[in-house]
Amino acid sequence: MEWHVTDAQSLAIIDSEIGDHVFSPAEYEIIRRVIYATADFEYKSLIWFSEHALQSGAAALAARTTIVVDVPLVQVGISYDIQNTFANPVYCSFETATRPQTEKTRVAWGIETLARRYPEGIFIVGQSQTALTALMDLIEAEEIRPALIIATPVRFLNVDAAKQRLQEALVPHITIEGRKGNAVVAAAIVDGLVDLAWQAYGQDSSRGR
Repeated sequence: MEWHVTDAQSLAIIDSEIGDHVFSPAEYEIIRRVIYATADFEYKSLIWFSEHALQSGAAALAARTTIVVDVPLVQVGISYDIQNTFANPVYCSFETATRPQTEKTRVAWGIETLARRYPEGIFIVGQSQTALTALMDLIEAEEIRPALIIATPVRFLNVDAAKQRLQEALVPHITIEGRKGNAVVAAAIVDGLVDLAWQAYGQDSSRGR
């Protein structure tokens, strides 16, 4: 992400309001990105990182691992940073052609199809509760083993159970505790992770910007 003077001023305000914290530098970079994107400081205590989630995600990005997202809003939100760094392939579940079904939503069928095609991919679920449930079914059946799952759908119906299943799975993941979350939050997490990965693995730390 390209930072401007006004961005720096906003980040300074965020740093001042958060004050002392116990996050690692990498975790804090993700957290402040989410707060910057949402103006919601409550995310400071809601973002959950599994062990080695950031390391696994950064390494997968650097290896140009395929990224699967649930909805177009997430794809649009991450496309600029992805294409200007590692240029990972990005596929959207909602736009994936599948045979007509009634048992699951279009997004759930799409992410299931793509997950079987890219079982070790990076999966970003920003909005669809049913997509996260479909992923968890495949993980628990040991059909896929993602490099990273970022899951931030708003919690209303059964998404809380799906998030709990994710936290209990031995899969690197970043998720949100409680009801909050959306595609904007997911995109902010990805953009922060891309910057961290580019600093660690990129050939040109300036990105040519």
